[in-house]
Amino acid sequence: MITLIRALALLGPVAALWFALAVRRPAGRDVAAVIVAAAWNLLTLAVVNEVALAAGWWTFHADGAVVAGTPVDLLIGWALLWGALPAHAGRSLPLPLTVAVLAWADLALMPLAAPVVRLGPGWLYGEALAVALCLVPGLLLARWTRDDRRLPWRVAAQVVLAGGLMLGLPVALTGVWHRPAWVIGLFAQLLAAPMTLGLAAVREFACAGGTPLPYDPPRRLATGGPYAYVRNPMQVSMAASFLLLGALDVRFLAGAVVVVAYGAGLAAWHEGEELAGRYGEAWAGYQALVRPWWPRLRPHPETPHAVVYVAEGCGQCRAVGRWIARRSPVALRIRAAEDHSHGIRRMTYERSDGVRAQGVAAFAYTAGHLHLGWALMGWILLLPGVAWFARLCADALGAGPRTVTRRQPYEPGSSAAAPRRPA
Repeated sequence: MITLIRALALLGPVAALWFALAVRRPAGRDVAAVIVAAAWNLLTLAVVNEVALAAGWWTFHADGAVVAGTPVDLLIGWALLWGALPAHAGRSLPLPLTVAVLAWADLALMPLAAPVVRLGPGWLYGEALAVALCLVPGLLLARWTRDDRRLPWRVAAQVVLAGGLMLGLPVALTGVWHRPAWVIGLFAQLLAAPMTLGLAAVREFACAGGTPLPYDPPRRLATGGPYAYVRNPMQVSMAASFLLLGALDVRFLAGAVVVVAYGAGLAAWHEGEELAGRYGEAWAGYQALVRPWWPRLRPHPETPHAVVYVAEGCGQCRAVGRWIARRSPVALRIRAAEDHSHGIRRMTYERSDGVRAQGVAAFAYTAGHLHLGWALMGWILLLPGVAWFARLCADALGAGPRTVTRRQPYEPGSSAAAPRRPA
């Protein structure tokens, strides 16, 4: 009986998904929607089951293929039933109807899963948590992905998925987090550099109008930010993180080998062919300038050009502008804020591909044109929360917004207009 229940829990959703995919073959964004919905449910259902087991809402009684008290086959089947299947087969149904049908089905199936699943007196609390944390967000992500909407939310969700599935779960399952506090603190600081590189690459993809998922790519070739230094910043970030964690558990070294093998093999072949077909000479030129795994010390010269506006009438601002100029920035011009076409009150950074930032964020983007070390510091400053705190500190220390008098453009024959000074 137990074997039959476990087989049905896995093979039933697999067969239903296979049939749905055979009836309607998915396109690019449909594939992306299926992947993110299934991955979101896989990660969050694992978390909900941990909470449910600790709270006594339900328990599992099975032998073999059990991880952290949860049968893996039940977890995968549940993720497909709530994620991949409705993301594809229920795409045209109203969201409330889809949620109601799947929640009702789960309420009916959970008691029928005995003796594999034994329900406690408060199991409905666990069911409500699963619906709120797993089912609804997964369906929303699938629809946003398919319709190319809510890009910031999609990117944030994919960051959570990558961090949770590729780092969070391995760390939890290997038990390395049980090490002494000083060890955990040390490795958290060591991991900051590669993880910042990966997060900065994700942000660059978002600026280009896409996500890290291959079936939900950017609208243009990303060559700025971390991509000005290395061609595969996300793979480099993950491989470096696994190598560092390998000092705590050798199994992470196998993860680093898998990441490098995937990035240098399947990803390089598949994504390289796709990028070559989409961008042609631009991709070929970028490949010739930037290495895939070993970062450059200076950004490549074809990185998107930018202008940073610094006020000449402010002593502090003028000193910052000179400091930038002494470091010979790549693909960056320094101009007087007084010559900006619109009134600005902070240091302003404007890039040719539409990226724009002010204040501390402008300096952070500017640092990406200098050197890999300064670029890393800039990417840290751009992290959520860090940018806000850095701006607060800058304002408190006297580097807040200033009134900049815009210079009138020079007009021949006009005595009132003064010619612009060269930047």
